[in-house]
Amino acid sequence: MKRQHHAFVIEAEEEKGIATVLAWVKENLGMDVKANPDIVTRRYGLLSVEDARQVADLAAGAPFVGEHKVVIIAASRAYHEAQNALLKVFEEPPKGAYLFLVLPSLGGLLPTLRSRVQVLEQEGRSSKQELNPAEAFLKASKEKRSALIKKLTSGKDEEERRELRDEAVAIVNGIEATAYAAMKKDKNKAAAELLSDIATLRGYLYDRSAPLRMILEHLSLVTPKGLV
Repeated sequence: MKRQHHAFVIEAEEEKGIATVLAWVKENLGMDVKANPDIVTRRYGLLSVEDARQVADLAAGAPFVGEHKVVIIAASRAYHEAQNALLKVFEEPPKGAYLFLVLPSLGGLLPTLRSRVQVLEQEGRSSKQELNPAEAFLKASKEKRSALIKKLTSGKDEEERRELRDEAVAIVNGIEATAYAAMKKDKNKAAAELLSDIATLRGYLYDRSAPLRMILEHLSLVTPKGLV
């Protein structure tokens, strides 16, 4: 018998992601999604460790009126420490509990958390999607990678530079997740070495004065072929 998933992530903006969860809950669990005390939604800008612990406590509580409890966490971003704090409850949700994490981008999702969840497609989204930024980067030729790196490091103003930096960080996070999956699957030595490189680079990645272009160019050179 196929095991039912109880932990999901959705790549979507807050309201669209929550709507996707509620549609899934109604269809798959048969729950009334209007004013149901067993459906709890929490919205965060940046999900902290304390927020993650509160989510775990919420999930541990028994349902009020039915046999299922649904906890929806919608956040703009999630600290890595917060994701680590969610690992146990996402791997083994309490009996009857279903957990949903809504993020605008899954690029920053830790490989360890990603391995414990199922990706739930956004409601109304085509199943034939474009490659995510990390996959596009990995599959691109050397010339296309260079062009992308140039684009990501040449914003016209502070807001655009911040948005491009976020996209670059999502690419690095996506490459990390891909390398982790490759290493876990077949003990890929090259993937393990790439993960070590990324761990070193991550210390500089969030510094606004960090040489982002050099970081991306280094990753372009050391990323092994055939990773995806």
